[in-house]
Amino acid sequence: MKLNTYQDWRTCIEVHCGIPLTAEFIEERLAELTNGGHPKTAEFARLYGAEHLQRTIGWFERASDELVRSE
Repeated sequence: MKLNTYQDWRTCIEVHCGIPLTAEFIEERLAELTNGGHPKTAEFARLYGAEHLQRTIGWFERASDELVRSE
């Protein structure tokens, strides 16, 4: 599945993977993805490229912002 948009990404996470985008999950993933020294982050960048890594970080940040606004 190619993830080019925020909505594609969100559908993949929530529907196909069955993972709720909770504040805790988002925080954990952002901490990992923004840590250039983390092995999973290095693997993500190797597999999908630095541009997609940055896009994914942006999508997690957007999801976080949406959670804050909905509270």
